[in-house]
Amino acid sequence: MGKKKLVHFQENLSFPHLFQPAFDELIPEFRLRSKWHETFFGNNNPLSLELGCGKGEYTVGLASMYPGRNFIGIDWKGARLWRGCKTAEELRLRNVAFIRTQVGQIETLFSPGEVSEIWITFPDPQVKKERLRLTAPVFLAKYGNILPPDGIIHLKTDDAFFFNFTIDVIGAHGHRLIEATDNLYAGSTHDELSIKTFYEGKWLGMGKKICYVKFQLCER
Repeated sequence: MGKKKLVHFQENLSFPHLFQPAFDELIPEFRLRSKWHETFFGNNNPLSLELGCGKGEYTVGLASMYPGRNFIGIDWKGARLWRGCKTAEELRLRNVAFIRTQVGQIETLFSPGEVSEIWITFPDPQVKKERLRLTAPVFLAKYGNILPPDGIIHLKTDDAFFFNFTIDVIGAHGHRLIEATDNLYAGSTHDELSIKTFYEGKWLGMGKKICYVKFQLCER
């Protein structure tokens, strides 16, 4: 492991807005489950998650854009999370948190209806393992257990396979497709879609098209 990564891991321990729960801290549930608003953020503003947030560009970008909302980025890679935590600290954002854990743990982190919106930004398409795709039915069921009935899910991806898979899942399970495009930047986009992650900039530089899907889960 490089010296810089070790320094980042050490600094991660000092960030008050980064949570790195051990497995036993998630059993039966994380201590802030159902208490994020009152205990950590100190308000009752809507809460959005970015899943697989990487360096946290979307989490930080949305938090800067919408100071009247709360945002939490989730990723398993501590070295990536360091950048998001550092940027949020430098910008003095108080409506941001990050959690280092697997996305599959979200039901232990958030209670029913506690999350208003989910962003999935450039996930691994998991071409060979359908069950690991972040818009597979098993994951959508988890999201449904923390979103309210009118909760929104957003997906941005550079992968046409993953885009089409998600569209198929939405149709097959009766979810409500609100918006979908396989070439996001071919037309005008509203502010929150103009935020670009590190990987998005990389893919655009390679001439790839960016796909976007916005949908709601059917009644559960």
